[in-house]
Amino acid sequence: MPASRTTLRRSLAAAAALPLLIGALASCGYGSQAKDDQKKVAAEGAKLSADKVRLGYFPNLTHATALVGDQEGILQKELGGTRLEVSTFNAGPSEIEALNADSIDIGFIGPSPAINGYTKSGGTNLRIVGGSASGGVKLVVDPDKIKTLDDLKGKRIATPQHGNTQDVAFLNWISEKGWKVDAQSGKGDVSVVRTDNKVTPNAYTSGSIDGAWVPEPTASKLVTEGAKVLLDESTLWPDKKFVITNIIVSQRFLAEHPDVVEAVLRGVVKTNAWINAHPDKAKASANAKLKELTGKPLGAKVIDAAWPSIRFTDDPLAATLQAQADHAVKAGLLKRPDLNGIYDLKPLNKVLKAAGQPEVADAGLGVK
Repeated sequence: MPASRTTLRRSLAAAAALPLLIGALASCGYGSQAKDDQKKVAAEGAKLSADKVRLGYFPNLTHATALVGDQEGILQKELGGTRLEVSTFNAGPSEIEALNADSIDIGFIGPSPAINGYTKSGGTNLRIVGGSASGGVKLVVDPDKIKTLDDLKGKRIATPQHGNTQDVAFLNWISEKGWKVDAQSGKGDVSVVRTDNKVTPNAYTSGSIDGAWVPEPTASKLVTEGAKVLLDESTLWPDKKFVITNIIVSQRFLAEHPDVVEAVLRGVVKTNAWINAHPDKAKASANAKLKELTGKPLGAKVIDAAWPSIRFTDDPLAATLQAQADHAVKAGLLKRPDLNGIYDLKPLNKVLKAAGQPEVADAGLGVK
């Protein structure tokens, strides 16, 4: 009998110690070891309303919130026992296709594909539920051929994809200069050459383009090849802020698993806070994830030049999304869209309020 009581006391002590152990693992901080610890905690943690959540993002620096949140285990930690599954994409349209095909539930994506995806579905497929990043887009040129902005006339300038966010921005800038370009063919006073970011540096070194209006890290890769930054797009926007990366979610998933969406947004808010508090560690973390995803990290010269131009923010900067839609309409790439209901910021504002941070606005484009 005494032996049984001793065994019972030991069992109770072990049970009492378990929450403390889990708490200690969860508070280890961030980094590769912390990520492993958080995965162990997640395996034992409470499962939310879904067994898993499938997240999509791009392996580039304007999606660094996703890179860091994944690399450091911050997103998984907030999800507890709900498993995070990640897919990466190289273009917005393919990510929208994945969302429409129910291959992903949540995605980090640029404003133009979010707008296009929403309007083509008649407003039935997605909601924007948060922001992630602002800025990180530059016009870089061959300094031997182009010394001023006026010198762009008659030159060949690359954008990543027909109708993508940077393509729209460049066509709008050309229009405001009073120059003419056919939005479909890219021919006109400036030749707009749609070129995949992966091959843009080679196109530049071969002389087939004279510059590019591109996001980071492509812009800084071109600089290492001798190009010069002629314009930072942020200078064209009020307060130098414009949305470059949003967070979208399938409307079905949002309706069925609001707790999971809220957990992801908590992870995003904590990740952005950590990035802004520890920029050097965050830069290294993003580069480590890029190495894992692409097989090669960015060189120090590239990432050191690119990182400061990107601002990580929870605010989706909704007014700038409307402006970008207006630019696409003016360029002839888009019929005037009805964006009413594209945002549902209630889950994000709930998270921000709990964190003692100010709420964000939807510019009148939220669900009613």
